[in-house]
Formats: sequence, structure tokens, C-alpha cells
Amino acid sequence: PLFPVDANMIQASYDWALTQHNKGVVITASKSPLPVRTTLAQGREAVEKGAVTLQETAGDKTVVFAVTGDMVLLPVFAAAEQLKAQGIGSRIVAVVNPRRLFRPHDVLWQSVSEPDGAFMSDADFDALFDADALIAVTGGPSAMLEPVLLRTRAARRDSYCWKRGETTASTQALFDFNGMNAEALTARATALVG
Repeated sequence: PLFPVDANMIQASYDWALTQHNKGVVITASKSPLPVRTTLAQGREAVEKGAVTLQETAGDKTVVFAVTGDMVLLPVFAAAEQLKAQGIGSRIVAVVNPRRLFRPHDVLWQSVSEPDGAFMSDADFDALFDADALIAVTGGPSAMLEPVLLRTRAARRDSYCWKRGETTASTQALFDFNGMNAEALTARATALVG
């Protein structure tokens, strides 16, 4: 599956999918209008490499938010602002193509008729995900962030994933219901680096 975060990445994902052969590609994106956070070139890079940094803020310590999904970025960006006010840095990394983030020996890629051995190097992975703490956030099941949690060198880590859908009056109410709002993310990040 691919997890584009905005219209540019949806286009990049669709373009990439059209060039694939003998592969099933699921592109998961929200139908709601959301901020455009990338260029088309960044979208293509994220699909090809697996992930891309959306925002980085300096601070005494750094928390990485590894995120799959688009709407779930709303509370993540809000949490980054709250952390910035406390002097804590953050890096928001969109995980767009999780398969690319596994290590070559984690996937049995050599045994298929059209092998695809393109996986992110340790140096590139560390540049994106190395920090004092890492919080994996997904608007779906936690399995999509398995390669990040498997490979991260962050000694302190946690995950926030969708617990259940619900009919609500607003997106914020849905995040509150699932315990994934900005306040919860900020509190956990502060505890991890504190």
C-alpha cells in the first residue's frame, strides 16, 4: 500500500502505480480537502524511497513523528507546534511506501518472478528516523509502521494507531475518541524525552 499525504503525492503514487507490472498497489488517501505539504518531486521521491520529511523544527531534544496517512497529520502538526513552544524539536516524516523501509533480509523479494530489491539504506533511514524519541502515528493499523519500529535506533518509542471508527460531528472529535489528538501526542512526546 501507498499512503500519500496530499494531492501531489496522490498524483505521484498514481503515476508510479501505472508503471508497475504484476503487482497489486493500494493507494490510501482521504477524500477530504487537506493542506498540500509537498511538491510533485517530493511525492515521487517519497514513493520511490519510502518516506519524506515534511517538517523539521530544532530543539534541545528531538522527537520524530513517523506518520502514515493524511488526515492524521493534522494533530501531528499541532503537536509539533506545542512541542516547539516547550523547546522540544520535532521531525515529521511521512511514511508513504512502507515496504521500502524494511531491510533486504526482512522481505523474501528474491523468490518472485520480478524481484524488487530497492530498500532504504541504513544511513538514509537514520537521517529520517534517528532522534531522542520516536512516535509512530497511523490513521490505520499499526502494521504499516512495523519497518520503522523495527529499524529505529531511538531508545524511547511509542505508537498511536486507529482504535475504531465512529460517527462524529468533526474530525477533531474522531481524533479525541481514538486518543490521537495533539494534546495526547504532545504529552507522550514530552514524557519520552523528559
